[in-house]
Amino acid sequence: MQEIRFHGRGGQGTVLASVVLAKAYFKAGYYVQTFPVFGVERRGAPVEAYLRLDDKKILIRSNVYHPDHVLVQDAKLLHTMDITKGLKPGGWILLNMPELSPEFSADPRFSGYRLAVVDASGIAMTRKLGSRTQPIINTAMCGAFARIMESPSLDVLEEIIMQEIPVKKKENSEAAKAAYEAVRF
Repeated sequence: MQEIRFHGRGGQGTVLASVVLAKAYFKAGYYVQTFPVFGVERRGAPVEAYLRLDDKKILIRSNVYHPDHVLVQDAKLLHTMDITKGLKPGGWILLNMPELSPEFSADPRFSGYRLAVVDASGIAMTRKLGSRTQPIINTAMCGAFARIMESPSLDVLEEIIMQEIPVKKKENSEAAKAAYEAVRF
């Protein structure tokens, strides 16, 4: 079983990203679970969402305490919370940032993990997804995650985006494709 934790802020589409990936993995033949955890439900407040996937039925019904991978939709959260809490050694940390700064690559908190970065905010802005102060980056992060995991396929992900995203379907699909190509390891 793979367990993934998403960190974001209210309004970034964190929960929808977990739903889109869950549906894409389900279409690809996996069993899935996804659920959010909210503190204060307001725009800009920290949000967590979780995704489990496996090739057999998932019987566990608890929170995710030891994720295999973590997606961080707002790099500023790295300064306010421990995004590696419970993360299994060797797990992926996918960060939304233009490039991995020396500050982060040398940070001892990240030793033992695999880091990947994608400029999801820049990708979203060029496609007019959200606003300059609040880009909607969920589909870009889904595309980058699909690339680092080598699943689900980009075709399946695009199909789910076209079904699930309520507005700007084409732009969101393009954001996922662009992030899939742009993610750096």
